[in-house]
Amino acid sequence: MLSSRRSRQVLRNCGVLATVLSATVACSSSTSGHGKGGRVHLAFIYSTTSQNPFQEMAFGAKAAAQDAGNVDLTESAPPKIDGPAEVSQFQAATRTSTDGIAMETLNPDLFVRPLKQASDAKVPVVAVDTAPPDGTAVGLYIGNSNTELGRSLATEIIKHIPVGTTGEVVLGNDIPGLALLGQRLDGMKQVIQAERPTLTVLGPFDSGSEPTENFNKWNDLVKAHPNAVAYLGAGASDAVSLALIEKNTGKKFLVGSCDPDAQALQAVKNGYAAALASPEHWLKGYVALALLAQHASTGQALPQGWWNTGSLIINSDNIDQIIDRQSSEASRKAWFAAEVKKQLADPAQYLKPMNQAN
Repeated sequence: MLSSRRSRQVLRNCGVLATVLSATVACSSSTSGHGKGGRVHLAFIYSTTSQNPFQEMAFGAKAAAQDAGNVDLTESAPPKIDGPAEVSQFQAATRTSTDGIAMETLNPDLFVRPLKQASDAKVPVVAVDTAPPDGTAVGLYIGNSNTELGRSLATEIIKHIPVGTTGEVVLGNDIPGLALLGQRLDGMKQVIQAERPTLTVLGPFDSGSEPTENFNKWNDLVKAHPNAVAYLGAGASDAVSLALIEKNTGKKFLVGSCDPDAQALQAVKNGYAAALASPEHWLKGYVALALLAQHASTGQALPQGWWNTGSLIINSDNIDQIIDRQSSEASRKAWFAAEVKKQLADPAQYLKPMNQAN
């Protein structure tokens, strides 16, 4: 449980956040929106309820809806990654959440037609985490730079690898073909090849997305490359799986991965993983819902382009702070309060053209 001092700080920060968003979505007599003067009906549609990245985005969306005060939020996702099921949920939301939808998907190609249907029905859509597919009218994408995320993780990992070291670095890709994970891995390769050219980068190999599959595939990869200098993953399950393999074998690996999954954080805390690169998914969910609520309540146009919400390296220096941050929805909200205020106050600082998203 949070200490009384920490609890008071949470309440103060959450109060600031609510005040900022309430001001952001206050109704204007000179503009019009679907929700003007009444309840706003919004939705967050995402890939799966089973994995940390998507749970984090949902927590952020829920917090923004609560702070807006006039939002009825529907959150929908399949229990496991299932593109067609998510499409059905999105299409249902276009009929019930007509004031706006924030959408995250791992199957963007399946959404070309559904997004056109939403546009034809004049339902505003904001893409979250995954850039919208080409040929759609979605004009706002909320997401971090995944190339930079990969570069920052590799930069942290090579601190543990002396210059001139030889050997293999094994890369794993949870969802081969998904552009954002490919960008993370490209960023990792760029840094390793430039800063530690004596290392041999292998992969990326398919490491599987669902936890059990991910563990089995990493187990096979470790057996095939038992003396690798480092094992790096692009997704949420990789550090969790590799930490378990370390425990099972009694061997110590140099491990880096992405996303602040609770078990991955514990792996850093216990020394089984050197670092995690967090895309700060909570912030993406919050910003997307806050902007949709503002648009619906005031009629103010949605920003256009790629809104880069940023990322964070988690290591032994800040692991205790991040574990504390991740302990509850309230502690997440308190942690991000100042950053939310800063970003919503100056959108231009965070926006770039959509085609620059990386």
